[in-house]
Amino acid sequence: MRNREEARQKAEALVAQMTLEEKASQLKYDAPAIPRLGIPAYNWWNEVLHGVARAGTATVFPQAIGLAAMFDEDMQEEIAAVIAEEARAKYNGQSSHGDRDIYKGLTVWSPNINIFRDPRWGRGHETYGEDPYLTSRLGVRFIQGLQGDGRYLKTAACSKHFAVHSGPEALRHQFDAKASKKDMFETYLPAFEATVKEAGVESVMGAYNRVNGEPACGSKTLLKKILREKWGFQGHVVSDCWAVRDFHENHMVTATAPESAALAIENGCDLNCGNTYLHMLEAYQEGLVSEEQITQACVRLMTTRYLLGLFDEDCEYDQIPVTAVDTDAHQALALWAAEKSMVLLENDGVLPLDPDKVKTIAVIGPNADSVMALEGNYNGTSSRYVTFLEGIRAYAAAHGIRVLYSLGCHLFKDRTSGLAQADDRLAEAAMYAEAADVTIACVGLDAGLEGEEGDTGNEYFSGDKNDLLIPESQRKLLALLEKKAKKLVTVIAAGSNLNVAEGNAKIFAWYPGQAGGTALAEILFGEVNPSGKLPLTFYHDVSELPDFEDYAMANRTYRYFEGKPLYPFGFGLSYTKFEISDVRAEDGKVSIQVRNAGERDGETVIQVYVAPESPLAPTNPRLCGFRRVALDKGEAKTVEVKLDALTWTVVDEEGERQRVAHGKLFVGLNQPDEFSVSLTGNRPLEIVC
Repeated sequence: MRNREEARQKAEALVAQMTLEEKASQLKYDAPAIPRLGIPAYNWWNEVLHGVARAGTATVFPQAIGLAAMFDEDMQEEIAAVIAEEARAKYNGQSSHGDRDIYKGLTVWSPNINIFRDPRWGRGHETYGEDPYLTSRLGVRFIQGLQGDGRYLKTAACSKHFAVHSGPEALRHQFDAKASKKDMFETYLPAFEATVKEAGVESVMGAYNRVNGEPACGSKTLLKKILREKWGFQGHVVSDCWAVRDFHENHMVTATAPESAALAIENGCDLNCGNTYLHMLEAYQEGLVSEEQITQACVRLMTTRYLLGLFDEDCEYDQIPVTAVDTDAHQALALWAAEKSMVLLENDGVLPLDPDKVKTIAVIGPNADSVMALEGNYNGTSSRYVTFLEGIRAYAAAHGIRVLYSLGCHLFKDRTSGLAQADDRLAEAAMYAEAADVTIACVGLDAGLEGEEGDTGNEYFSGDKNDLLIPESQRKLLALLEKKAKKLVTVIAAGSNLNVAEGNAKIFAWYPGQAGGTALAEILFGEVNPSGKLPLTFYHDVSELPDFEDYAMANRTYRYFEGKPLYPFGFGLSYTKFEISDVRAEDGKVSIQVRNAGERDGETVIQVYVAPESPLAPTNPRLCGFRRVALDKGEAKTVEVKLDALTWTVVDEEGERQRVAHGKLFVGLNQPDEFSVSLTGNRPLEIVC
């Protein structure tokens, strides 16, 4: 049944038996049953961004931005395959009990492959970062893991939000994202094209905003000319939730709900997450929509249901038991991902901690014992959360180390309870820091401070950030700990660029998932060598950036930024030292010898950047290949890195790709810039091509 033509023919035969009213009823996300045809009710809305979300127990992996920090395509697909296994197991069990509600289906609205162009965007941690190539590679492999390679689709993945969508959250329902053709086809669209052409993604979700004047969920340019005609997309398109209603209520491109429904379906939006398609029959009666358009959308949706095996009795995934959820093996994979995602930003030698020399540790901060600091958003519910405090305490107990704990302060001044005040734990924090050999400060944000509009406690910025600082309550705490602690290790849980000055060592933990505390403890004490790399440029301050509402790529992301970053894209330190040599480029690939010249086993990421010889090239070299490699101490390996098929191309002002004859490749363990060289002492090797 993986044969789309066969599935489409079955869908056409089924839809031919439906009345017009029945066909129209199937175009909403909460599609009702049609008993006379044996069609059960089906809710299309499910989320699996980093684990099966919002439907009870499931394995919670690091948030998407943390998965990106692994720079590991193979593991990305492995994680997605586990998520699909759990989604099928839960679907089988829940549907057998008659539960076909929201978040219980097999059409999963992930991954989010928008480009994280500005660190203020609250939803950026749902993405794979700022780079089109990294995003495309991770998006393709995540989708392949979700959809599987069996006779049927294991789940039906969804690339979202198409397209040119990355804030501001507060304006998204009326905002017009204006992007040049060059920026569209160089930055905002390549990952979507890759997931359509390479991964065969089954669905694409539109965005809330307009794009160059057209509402994304009713855009002739995006949905017809590019997605269907240019790229040959064969699956179905779903609106973002209640985005079609925005056509007449906020974008003001239509006057009524029937007109909005007509505009959306005319341009290829098959499925409505929302209720505007309740007006589809009214639109038909007004002559705005034809029965052929309704039929076409219904056929596309039923084709997906056939591809999932939902109407067949021999689907190979129907027997996956509920015991496939939350297994020990899945827990181990979540831990491994957390270990590989954390980024060591700075270290003056205090890390790794020696358990034979450290007798007392103070763990202080609002994220120390916080489950929310592990989860991110669009998350499931784990049965095995290990907070940072719990992970450190478990390791310490096994080594006879005393742990002192203080909240220190609240995450931000408004998140208090009872009579507690924002600064009421500062004295306690100070005295514990003074008493400890090492202080671990666990600070940052959580998805209540950065996230989607409507899902956040940040009433002022609707999920977006106003600056790159941690909240004032935490700044006071860190300033105090900087003075009182003998040694200070700062652990930052967040999904985006933050500028935190204090600490002898700094670890960026992201939202690391259910096993975050265990992973952090292992890294702190050297059981695991940190190996995460930044999928974002970290800036000093928002004053270095263009206006948030400006979608032009000039001076944005590592490819176009003209300043010196706080930490560059692709950066991350290690407890060991890696050396590179014998670099050769040929036939679309690069080979490189990497040696672990240090005293600890570890992993690193080979990074290849290209600078095409063309005035149309980005300001700075761009990523065109990467590969993670593990090396024992003293070990050397020769590793091949496959280059992006678009390596020797540039995009002109009309959005067309042109081949270039010459340029340079930079092969190493970081970006080819002065900053990364000075920090790592290892300059990427340059090849003139």
